[in-house]
Amino acid sequence: MLDVRRTHRAAWTFPASPGAVPAARSAVTAVLGRWGLDGVRDTAALLVTELVTNAVRHGRGGPVDLRITGPEAGRPDTLLIEVGDREPRPPRHRTGVRPEDESGRGLVLLTHCARAWGVRPGPRGKTVWFELTVPG
Repeated sequence: MLDVRRTHRAAWTFPASPGAVPAARSAVTAVLGRWGLDGVRDTAALLVTELVTNAVRHGRGGPVDLRITGPEAGRPDTLLIEVGDREPRPPRHRTGVRPEDESGRGLVLLTHCARAWGVRPGPRGKTVWFELTVPG
């Protein structure tokens, strides 16, 4: 069980290259395993894969930032994950995405799997964030 008296935080910066996607996925699964958050590990890895892929494809070639904040006092059931890139425009939610489509499913997955998500503008781009409920 995660000790919510301590703040669990992790952060990485990856180059905007295809190798960032598996590196980010591995980083997330490793840290969530160390924190004992196996109940959200697969969902977190899936959503990070989608967001980092979008950041690599559309992020203007700048680095991709990944931050995780584990459950804390006051929010013991919440995992927060943030992916930042250098593209200031928010992602577009595509309608009519079919299972056989090669792209466009990331925000659909985010909407269905995350408790909440959003986009925050920043001085050098944007951050897409999502929250997952940590099983008690």
